[in-house]
Amino acid sequence: MSDGYGYDPYGRQPEILGYDEYGRPIYASAPQSQQTYQGYDPSAQHPGYPSYDSYADPYAQQPQGHGRPYAGEQAGYDPYAYSPDSPQQQPDPYAPQQPPLPHQAQPPQEGPAADAGPDYRTEQFSFVEEPAEESEDVIDWLKFSESRTERREEAKRRGRNRIVALVVAAVVLVAGGLGYLWYAGMLPGLDGSKEEAAATGEQRRDVIVVHLRSTDGGDTSTALLVDNESAGKGRTLLLPNSLAVTAEEGTTTTLGKAVEGEGASPTRDALGTLLGADIKGTWRLDTPYLENLVELVGGITIDADATIPAKKKGESPLVRSGADRDLDGRAAVAYATHRAPAEAEAKQLNRFGQVLHASLRKLSSEPAAAGRTVESLGQIPDPSLSEKQLGASLAKLAEQAKNGSYDTRVLPVRANGTLSQATSEGMVKQILGGTVKNSDTDGVLRVGVENATGARGRDDAASVALVNSGYTVVKGGAAASARARSAVTYVDAGDKAKAVEVAKTLGLRESAARKGEVSGNADVSVVLGADYKG
Repeated sequence: MSDGYGYDPYGRQPEILGYDEYGRPIYASAPQSQQTYQGYDPSAQHPGYPSYDSYADPYAQQPQGHGRPYAGEQAGYDPYAYSPDSPQQQPDPYAPQQPPLPHQAQPPQEGPAADAGPDYRTEQFSFVEEPAEESEDVIDWLKFSESRTERREEAKRRGRNRIVALVVAAVVLVAGGLGYLWYAGMLPGLDGSKEEAAATGEQRRDVIVVHLRSTDGGDTSTALLVDNESAGKGRTLLLPNSLAVTAEEGTTTTLGKAVEGEGASPTRDALGTLLGADIKGTWRLDTPYLENLVELVGGITIDADATIPAKKKGESPLVRSGADRDLDGRAAVAYATHRAPAEAEAKQLNRFGQVLHASLRKLSSEPAAAGRTVESLGQIPDPSLSEKQLGASLAKLAEQAKNGSYDTRVLPVRANGTLSQATSEGMVKQILGGTVKNSDTDGVLRVGVENATGARGRDDAASVALVNSGYTVVKGGAAASARARSAVTYVDAGDKAKAVEVAKTLGLRESAARKGEVSGNADVSVVLGADYKG
C-alpha cells in the first residue's frame, strides 16, 4: 500500500511496539492517525514525559531527565530485563501492558490501579455451571429409588427363604406321616408283609405277665400283655390255668398251681421256657387293685355277656347283660372273676380280657401320667417291673387300644394241658415269635402226683424219683384228705404196663396200678398214701 501500513506482498508484518491501555497492539509503521487511534500520547496526560514517537525504537537511549521512573540509566539498558545478579525490579505501572492470555492469572497490582480493584475481563474467566435448584431433589429421588430397589430385593430374598422353608417343612411332614403310617401298618399293601414279619419272629415285642388273684379265695387268672412295637399292635393273650408248665426242679405242674405255689418269678420263667418268649416282668393285679384301677380311669364300658347278681339279696345286679354297660370298680371286678357253674374256663378268661382292654382304652397314653396312675394303686410292685416301667408299658398298650390296633385271644390248650403243633406254629409264633418247647410229649409219660399221705413234702421226693427215671411229672398238690394206701391209675389199657413201672419206681406194689380217672394233663396219676415211704 502507498501509506506503508497494511498488507506487505513480501510477507513482512508491521512491528508491534506494545499495547495500549485497552490491550490493542501499537505498530511501528502505523500512520499518525492510526497511532492516535491505537495508542495514546503520554505527554498529553503526563507533561513531564517527552513526546512519544510510536515509530522510534522504544529501546533506544533516552536523554537524561526525561521524567520517567528510570531516567538517568545508560543507553541500551532494559529496565525490564531480568538478571540473577541484580535485585528484582518492579514493573513500570505506566508502561504498555501485554494483555494476559485467557485463564491466566494476573500478578498483583500496586498503586492506584490496585486500589481501584483488578481489571477483570470476561475472557479471563472460565465459568463453571452451577447445579440447578432441582439437583438436591434429584439426589433424594435417586437415593429413594436405590433404597426402594434394595427393599424389593430384600423382600424377594425373604420370600424365597420362606418358600424354601415351607417346602422343607412339607417334605418333613409328608415323610413323617408316611413313616408313621408305615410303622402303624396303615399303608395299603403293607399289612400282609408286617404280619408275615411278625410271624417269622423278626419283630420286637414287649411282654408282661399279669396275674389276677382273687382275695376271696377264688381261682387266679393269667394273661400276657404283648406290645409288638415293630408292627404297632397290642394283644392280650389269655392263658388257661390248665396249661402245663415245668417247675424249677424239672417237674411239670399246671399254671394255676404254679401261680399259687411257685411264686411270680418261677412261674414267669416257666412260661418263658414253654412259649419261647422273653417275658420282662410280672404285674400281680389282686382284685382290690383292679377295682382301684377302674375307678382311677373313671369307669369302663363293655358289652356284658352275663348278668352278675349282687352279693346281698334284694340289691340290683352289679352287671346287667347287654351292650355298652358302664361299670365301676366293684362291678368290673365281679365281671372279670365271674364263672358260672359248669361254665368253661375260657368264658371267664374272656371277661377278664374285656376288663383289661376297656381299662387300657381309658388309661393315659402318656408314660408319665400312666406311671402316676400305677403309683396311685398303692400296690407293692414286683422286683422285675418297677412302677415307672409298668406305666411306660401300659401307656404304649393304651395308645394301641385307643386307635383300634389291639385284640384279645385265648390260648387253646389240649385236655392234658399241652399245646398242639398247630397252636405252636400258629398263634404262639405269630403273637410271641417263639416256639413251644414241650408241646410234643410223644414217648414221654406224663405222671400226675398228688400228696394224700398227711405229711407235707412227701410228694417232692416222689417227683424227684420219677424225673430221675425219665418221666414228666405234673404236680397236683395236696389231696383234700389223707388215705392209707397209694394208687396208680391209668385210662387206656395200653398204659397198664406203664402204670406198673411207675408203681415200681416209687416202691409201691404192682397191685397199686389200676384203671381209673387221671388228671386232665397227665397220662398216669399217682395218689400217695400213708404206705409210701419215700
